[in-house]
Amino acid sequence: MPSSAVVCLDHVTRAYSGGVTALDDVSLRIERGELVAIVGPSGSGKSTMLNMIGTLDRPSRGTVRIEGYDVSGLNDRELSALRAISIGFVFQQFHLTAGVPAVDNVAEGLLYCGIPLAERRRAARTALERVGLGHRVYHQPHQMSGGEKQRVAIARALVGNPSLLLADEPTGALDSKSGATVMNLLRELHASGTTIVVITHDREIAASLPRQVHVRDGRIVQDTVCVEAAPAC
Repeated sequence: MPSSAVVCLDHVTRAYSGGVTALDDVSLRIERGELVAIVGPSGSGKSTMLNMIGTLDRPSRGTVRIEGYDVSGLNDRELSALRAISIGFVFQQFHLTAGVPAVDNVAEGLLYCGIPLAERRRAARTALERVGLGHRVYHQPHQMSGGEKQRVAIARALVGNPSLLLADEPTGALDSKSGATVMNLLRELHASGTTIVVITHDREIAASLPRQVHVRDGRIVQDTVCVEAAPAC
């Protein structure tokens, strides 16, 4: 696979016991440096697609390649290493550890990379500055707004400089103003070279991004690229 593709799904199907097919013969290619929305209603298959791209699940049929690696050929240890090095995750509910300052919540993103604590904290401070929270390094989650907590979560996802950032409903738990701030931050990170995939049910958010992959009933029903996409088509 050419090195420009970070994600390549080739005729991927994910079926579960009971006859449920969450993904049905899906093919998708995401090039390095893209900003992509995967959009669809609840039950459309977009979360299963996230799990495939994030190597959190394996396909029943078809091939998943991340950074050129065929996921089916990797054992659990190798998959964990691929995630640690190449993929950053941002979730709707932040998943920050209560009572732990921002710097150490972010440093946890490097916990499995064999990096000493002092170096992890230095990298965490740099990541927090990158998302505009250099002044909140020692604040705990309960001392921050929802938007700030999501920015901490983004800093944690970015601290290891992954080639791919997966954001699962990143504005779902935020008010509109905080959500707009987070989306602007993701656009800035994309402009600096990060490949970003946003999973969302919000068509307005999807329409503001350069490429929208619409999913329904486990299939891609539309894949649209908007040349003039900042901030909306």
